[in-house]
Amino acid sequence: MSETGKLVTVFGGSGFVGTQVVQELARRGYRVRVAVRRPDLAGHVRMYGFPGQIQPVQANLRYPDSVLAAARGSSVIVNLVGILFEKGGQKFRAVQTQGAKNVAEAAKAVGARRLVHMSAIGADADSPSAYARSKAAGEIEVLKAFPGAVIVRPSIIFGQGDNFFNLFGMLARISPVLPLIHGDTKFQPVYVGDVAQAIANLVDGTGKAGETYEFGGPEIETMRGVLDRVKAETRRNRPLLPLPAGLASVSASVLALLPRPLLTPDQVAQLARDNVVSAEAIRQKRTLSGLGVAPTAMDAVIPTYLWRFRKHGEFDRQIEA
Repeated sequence: MSETGKLVTVFGGSGFVGTQVVQELARRGYRVRVAVRRPDLAGHVRMYGFPGQIQPVQANLRYPDSVLAAARGSSVIVNLVGILFEKGGQKFRAVQTQGAKNVAEAAKAVGARRLVHMSAIGADADSPSAYARSKAAGEIEVLKAFPGAVIVRPSIIFGQGDNFFNLFGMLARISPVLPLIHGDTKFQPVYVGDVAQAIANLVDGTGKAGETYEFGGPEIETMRGVLDRVKAETRRNRPLLPLPAGLASVSASVLALLPRPLLTPDQVAQLARDNVVSAEAIRQKRTLSGLGVAPTAMDAVIPTYLWRFRKHGEFDRQIEA
């Protein structure tokens, strides 16, 4: 192993994005410490490397001492922790603002040479969404504690196990209609494997310290276009039911009561704003391509997992072949 034999601590390394990042870092020869709240449920990450290369450890971003303990000895620290909705002590500000600050302060305290912090396109102190406001506040706290930190802001991330296309695929399977909220809002879905590759490149030292990079795929799609794509891939010709923002918010208030909410009023607020890479980021090459990653098209990946929402699932794919 080269310099990549150094230790990288990945906070949130057992999640959807985290597992991809851990695999990419392991392939490059890094030793990886996966810091999660429940390491007993993160044993699967060990198989992504050779014996002893990947080690899950306990850390909760709401408790600075546990964050510091997980960070000790690390050359690089990556923070991927984020929540889509609030539950119990997992509040937006506690996790995405104060928690981000705790990670950055720990990175500074242990002498890490680089910190990569994942935020989101749409992070804005003036956003109507508490999620977006907490992300923006988290970026400020990170750069205050660790000025050389690299911020990454992805658009909607897709891939096997995502929380976006899979959600609408499930709705297409069980619901007679698909709710259309803010149908003209634009997204630039980005493949999880591309995000992982770009983050690993940043760990390697590619990119500029203190910069904010925006990640989006090669296509911009409206919310209506996303649902049409889901309908085509699942072969579920469900009519779209446009919902006014007010009615959508009321409906989301009911859905938010589920143990794992399908939709929350805060997410309805997020859907009101475009979620695409800025012209400034493109001009300054603060994008995937600027980090040496060629964005993957949705058509190359989404059909490989949305088929399971078809009426006959795998058998539909066999008939098609």
